[in-house]
Amino acid sequence: MIRLFNAYFPTRTLLLTVTEVILVTLGFVLAVEFWAGTASDASIYLLYENGLGRIGLVVAVFLILMYYFDLYDSFVLANRREVITRLVGVLGCAFVALAVLYYVFPEVSLGGSTLWVGVGIVGVAVPAWRRLFFVLNRSARFSERAIVYGDGPLAEPLMAEIAHRSELGIRVVGFVGQQAPTVPGIPLCNGNIEELVLERNVQRVLVTMGDRRGKLQVEALLNLKARGVYIQDGPEYYESVTGKIPLESLRLSWLLFSPGFHVRTALRIYKRLFSIALGSVAILLTSPLMLLAAIAIRLDSPGPAIFRQKRVGEHGRLFTVYKFRSMYDGSDKKKWKPAEHGDARVTAVGKWLRRTRIDELPQLFNIVKGDMAFVGPRPFVPEQEEECAQKIPFYKERWLVKPGATGWAQINRGYNATLEDNREKLAYDLFYIKNVSFGLDLYIMFATVKILLLGRGGR
Repeated sequence: MIRLFNAYFPTRTLLLTVTEVILVTLGFVLAVEFWAGTASDASIYLLYENGLGRIGLVVAVFLILMYYFDLYDSFVLANRREVITRLVGVLGCAFVALAVLYYVFPEVSLGGSTLWVGVGIVGVAVPAWRRLFFVLNRSARFSERAIVYGDGPLAEPLMAEIAHRSELGIRVVGFVGQQAPTVPGIPLCNGNIEELVLERNVQRVLVTMGDRRGKLQVEALLNLKARGVYIQDGPEYYESVTGKIPLESLRLSWLLFSPGFHVRTALRIYKRLFSIALGSVAILLTSPLMLLAAIAIRLDSPGPAIFRQKRVGEHGRLFTVYKFRSMYDGSDKKKWKPAEHGDARVTAVGKWLRRTRIDELPQLFNIVKGDMAFVGPRPFVPEQEEECAQKIPFYKERWLVKPGATGWAQINRGYNATLEDNREKLAYDLFYIKNVSFGLDLYIMFATVKILLLGRGGR
């Protein structure tokens, strides 16, 4: 795993991204050579007529579309048919997007038939490379062999995660514990960990033992580490591959002594200034849209256009959140319950507002006021928060930072309705609080734009 923007990305996925950038670039360089006719004319165009810059724009369009078509997602990477289907969509969208861009800004367009030829070359080269990557990615020969050591509560979830994520480049060849694992293909191993590692040619040991006192073969592990075997804490690795804190093995002492869970003063100042500046600009830009939404709400059903509700904020303090009313007036007076698909409380205009997330725009005023930030754990009503705090350990830790209009849990988990959903959401929120940074905030906002454009997650 490689850490970027305080989030973790599989090395193979990043390698795939880099190689595809190179592949698309070379494809359009070849297209320029084909169009120019001679190598010297092509060199003049690339070096002295900003040809490389124009190709760079094309590569950026391709890369963004491949990201928005989820072509670097774990599920898609493991599904050859899905990859081909989505690549066809990328090629079609790229051609349309570039044609529109060249019509509006003709000075950035590629010469002659370069675009057609380039898309044709990329349309052949990228699927071929993806097919080869698929074969290499699933090959046991190119995977790092690992043993999961210890039958703590995290052992099974970690083995299942690795088994379904071939892009991690790790193959679990054994489990040292009391009972055979339920994950298919992983045998139960017993005996000295040092002998097992040597016998199975293991390069990594993931320690998932719950109670380690008097049970951990420390001397054997140290010997293995001295020989070059990577000894890694299971919860640490689980956090890096899932993007969430392992609640199954979480202890208060870990929260207290682990790095993170401390927002520096400089970062707090940045987040506040960023919220005021970007929030004010966003209010000005979206004010015509908010006016139209308010008029539509008043015409659609009786009641105020703005919905006000108490939410739990930083350090457990209550604040009033503003949203466009998407339900019939008075729905909030009844017993609180989360919105469901086809919820009868939602008005006709409200369905459209929720689907497009326009109902969230008044929260920009909460952000400028300082009740919220752009990025952070989502705030919920006091009844829901109190219920979760009573039933889910460490739930109140998510109140350590300002709540946000979007967050790490929202881009990874989506909508939360049940207690189990909120338990999962907490795991992501704690990961964000531990790793909060400028880079992580930017990544979350970029991913949020993708979710909004694709209309995912709204109810």
